[in-house]
Amino acid sequence: MQLTFTFIILAVTIVLFMTNRIRGDLVALMALLAFVILGILTPAEALAGFSNSVVIMIAGLFVVGAGILRTGLAGMAGNLLLKWSGDSELKLFILLLVIVASVGAFMSNTGTVALMLPIVVSIAMSIKVSPSKFLMPLSYIASMSGLMTLIASPPNLIVSQILEDNGYAKLGFFTITPIGIIATITVILYLVIVRNKLLPNEKNRSQSEAGYKLSPKKIAKDYALKDKMFRVVVPAASPIIGQALADLKLPAKYHIYVMKIQRRASEGINLLAMTYQEMAGPTSIVHENDVLYVQGMAPDVESFVLENDLQLEIVADDEMQQLISKQIGVAEVLLTPTSRLIGETVSKIGFREKYNLNILGINRKGAYLLQDMAQQRLRFGDAILVQGAWEEIDLLSRETQDVVVVGQTREQAGLAAANGKAWIAGLIMLFIVGLMVFEVFDAVISVLIGAVLMIVTGCIRNMDDAYGKMNFESIVLVASMLPMATALEKTGGMTILSNTIIDVLGDFGPYGVLMGIYVLTVVFGQFVSNTATAVLFAPIAMTAAITMDANPYTFMIAVAAAAGMAFATPISSPTNSLVMTAGGYKFIDFVKVGVPLQVIMFIVMMIVVPILFPF
Repeated sequence: MQLTFTFIILAVTIVLFMTNRIRGDLVALMALLAFVILGILTPAEALAGFSNSVVIMIAGLFVVGAGILRTGLAGMAGNLLLKWSGDSELKLFILLLVIVASVGAFMSNTGTVALMLPIVVSIAMSIKVSPSKFLMPLSYIASMSGLMTLIASPPNLIVSQILEDNGYAKLGFFTITPIGIIATITVILYLVIVRNKLLPNEKNRSQSEAGYKLSPKKIAKDYALKDKMFRVVVPAASPIIGQALADLKLPAKYHIYVMKIQRRASEGINLLAMTYQEMAGPTSIVHENDVLYVQGMAPDVESFVLENDLQLEIVADDEMQQLISKQIGVAEVLLTPTSRLIGETVSKIGFREKYNLNILGINRKGAYLLQDMAQQRLRFGDAILVQGAWEEIDLLSRETQDVVVVGQTREQAGLAAANGKAWIAGLIMLFIVGLMVFEVFDAVISVLIGAVLMIVTGCIRNMDDAYGKMNFESIVLVASMLPMATALEKTGGMTILSNTIIDVLGDFGPYGVLMGIYVLTVVFGQFVSNTATAVLFAPIAMTAAITMDANPYTFMIAVAAAAGMAFATPISSPTNSLVMTAGGYKFIDFVKVGVPLQVIMFIVMMIVVPILFPF
């Protein structure tokens, strides 16, 4: 009875995935609960997926991928690929797949996809093409490259171990490489042919629309700050050292405003920077060698500098990024129709005291007010440019009664924190790949080390930012589907079907049984992980080969190849699950693209494997 229930749950799950009316992660959770309620799985078995190393690794790779994207490394890599490919989208497509295959030959397909995904999305955005044209091919090639070397895919290691357990020589590091090269070339050729016919090309809002971004350059242009921003260096003998900004009365005397102060770190250990920045306020004390970021008209700033015998350095246009830092940022806020600030002057509302933010300018119907702001009365429709600590801006975004913060402040804060650290992210990525290739630690530990390094070095702003970058839909989907293999194994579903195919096809000789085992492995590989599929079918293939006195390497390599060809569904393969969410795919998209590819790969493998590894 449990066997019947298992296949019913599997069938219903597939139908729900295909209809796409219920989110994939909810469907997977419903299936998981059904197994427990019907007594097929224990609660511990059902929840085992959430502690599975693959799931933890995926979560860590989201953080690593975010660091690669945030620091601009993804964009740099994308620009390099675009330079190599010229104006040809086809050349870019092929070049990208070749690079993915090369990376995937030495690390897991999940790791390959997670590391390359932000780069691929960045490239797609830069050429104004939907990421969906690239992400499914990314997953397919990453899976197929698992046949390039022994360590690239768990099924390879599993079949090698079973061969050794039965008295045969284990597979060498490059034993299956010829199979992998042929398979990869076949998949690339297929994807090139169908990329404009079968691959979806719909705009994915979650990936392509980043929302309103208040970049420093945009701020400088809109508020005409280019000629109104200056750096004032405070020399050792300056008379203003030790004074508070309020005592200097800069707005009243000179009509200028100090936006922030940069000063050298005086204590502690700071390995990544020798200076830090703080928002300027009335109580801010001027120190020796401080750099004051001043906003105002050039004659007014010069008047202040000359009177106090300071050294003046004008900020060049390409240094507008100084407007935003890891600690301090800017944002535009709009007044709500019922805002209590409407009709009040800037000086009266006490914006600095209430929100700990400075007002830098007012956008009033396209006119930008930067002078004498203290006496300006705020009107409905005004956009106010404010500056302060990112945490204070984030708190302001929750003030829904009086103001609304425009844009994605948390995203901008993360980008500011990671600015200039692309080389660090690159080193971390290479370090992760090295740990995986040389198997210094388990893959999941290597990824977690990389994720922690991304946070510690500032490529990711903080832990909240790291958690925010995890795609929990994909994580829950993968974790909930992994116990499906346990249910099939416990109920004996796989054993029954595998024994049946041997009984039915045994009369057709080794070739017939090889085709049967290959097909059965592929079919089940669409619904359970490649590792579980290989564990279940490799012993069957070994027994069949020994029984028929055939070459076991032929059967075992066929199983290793078939176990990794999860092209037709997003259920069993973590890589398909990752790109399904990122690319905005539906279940049917994998069916349309994957099923024809499965047929082609069946024909190719049934020709190539027996030739390279004769019966």
